[in-house]
Amino acid sequence: MPAVHDAGMRLSKRMSELGLASRREADEWIAKGWVRVDGRVVAELGSRVLPGQRITIDARARHQQAGRVTILLNKPVGWVSGQAEDGHAPAITLVKPQTQWRKDCSGIRFLREHLRGIAPAGRLDIDSVGLLVFTQDGRIARQLIGDDSEIEKEYLVRVEIEGAGRLPDDKLRLLGHGLELDGVTLRPAEVEWINDDQLRFVLREGRKRQIRRMCEAVGLKVTGLKRVRIGQVLLGDLPAGQWRYLRPDERFDAGSR
Repeated sequence: MPAVHDAGMRLSKRMSELGLASRREADEWIAKGWVRVDGRVVAELGSRVLPGQRITIDARARHQQAGRVTILLNKPVGWVSGQAEDGHAPAITLVKPQTQWRKDCSGIRFLREHLRGIAPAGRLDIDSVGLLVFTQDGRIARQLIGDDSEIEKEYLVRVEIEGAGRLPDDKLRLLGHGLELDGVTLRPAEVEWINDDQLRFVLREGRKRQIRRMCEAVGLKVTGLKRVRIGQVLLGDLPAGQWRYLRPDERFDAGSR
């Protein structure tokens, strides 16, 4: 077995950085003896590796990973993304055979095992609708909600303007860049009018109630919010309250595998 280095990075973290697995998956595989460093099995949790060391994964881990599913749901108003809150049901309870979209062409047959260990990769607040992702795959979760995620999320946002008239151009530019939330400067966003009362937002981050709070800061009240795209994956014609599997040919990031 390779020596456990005092220097370097935790093996599980390095595997996550390389896109091989989530850190939880990596720890599971290490404990099972499914990870090799420079050709030798490393089965000790907390092992560290140096940047130049070669990490390889047992075929059993690849097979387990391939069987993990990702589900796309069109969340309606009144459902929460995570655990039940204040009497409101979690959106994952909408995922059942009766609500699977009849046009789902993924070729994946629904199994109860697909609901084990599945979690939302991102959130929509209770009053928002649209594309919500649930996944068993830690790589996808990290891609969508990791601290270094660059995946775009696109929203259609219906608004009311406080007072009369139209939003001044300088405030529209401020929505695109220059606002802070909780003392943190927001990343640049794409914001444009679609019609007289609807804006299109494209964000690369997801702070709590971010769009609603951004709009409040410039004198807009959000009356409707719908997420229509995450990366390369579109909500499309998926009906409200129904779901489908992510197809094998679909990727959130055009460059991912």
